[in-house]
Amino acid sequence: MQAIIVKEIGNFSIENIPIPQPKENEVLIKMAITGLCRTDLKIIEVGHRDLELPRIPGEEVVGTISEVGPKLPKTLVGTRVYVYPGTSCGTCKPCLQGAGNLCKDMQIMGFHRDGGFAEYVIAPVQSIIPIPDECPFEQAVFAEPLSCCLNALELSGLKPKETIGIWGGGPAGALLARAAKALGADVTVIEPHLQRHSYHSKVFATVPDEYFDVAIVAVGSAHAYQEAIAHLNPRGRLVVFSGLSKETSMQNIDLNQLHYRECTLVGAYGCSYRHSVDAITMIHTKQVEVQSLISHRLPLSDLAIALDLVKYKSGMKIILHP
Repeated sequence: MQAIIVKEIGNFSIENIPIPQPKENEVLIKMAITGLCRTDLKIIEVGHRDLELPRIPGEEVVGTISEVGPKLPKTLVGTRVYVYPGTSCGTCKPCLQGAGNLCKDMQIMGFHRDGGFAEYVIAPVQSIIPIPDECPFEQAVFAEPLSCCLNALELSGLKPKETIGIWGGGPAGALLARAAKALGADVTVIEPHLQRHSYHSKVFATVPDEYFDVAIVAVGSAHAYQEAIAHLNPRGRLVVFSGLSKETSMQNIDLNQLHYRECTLVGAYGCSYRHSVDAITMIHTKQVEVQSLISHRLPLSDLAIALDLVKYKSGMKIILHP
């Protein structure tokens, strides 16, 4: 099979390698499509704290089970599935609290084990989530980023009719906005790139003179965090959705504003299996419309082109097919 392999940071190659064989409690999935996100760009260009090389990237995986490991029922073959990218121990405190994404032994597809930038991928059977027949792969592939958004919104404590400001109108910001709207919130998006405004119903290039019950920063910008803090209502909640690079200075972020207005700072990282189940349901039932967010469909062999589109924010959601 053909696969994208990262052997050293800053480079990748397209290689022909043997199709992997599923072991006990594993399934082999024939890839339908995979989604590309900014994390994939980061992994390839600068690395990631969880990345183990060499590695096939790709954490947004949908496809069809083509083979099963020993003792698994053959009836699974032919099932259309989305793969929750993480596997956790199930016994530590975060796991028992329903936050398997915070497990110290978490293994992530595309980081610790090979991901979906290939024609086939191996997945633990406990990570698969069936996709309803009526739900196209192009929509189901949004389950991973939408799951992360649902986790962030859950942690924010967002309630119906509350106001929420989302800094960043890219793919993640758009999913946050659409999910928040589905939850009954009044949503405002702040996005300086005008070409992305058509994806949003209420969007501004600069911050409007408004204050929000919840602010979520979906862009790696210290300035965005400054603005978000300044535009929180008293007892508002700031969600750290996008991390900052080690080189980014936090000196000008005024935490006293959180102190004097009794605001809450909340971190949000990844998602748990249950968020993925909810994401598939919301996509299938059209509670969150995702199809219109696809801007490019490219073959996996055009990964370099796709990465440039992400790097320079020249598209929205980019879909890769083997």
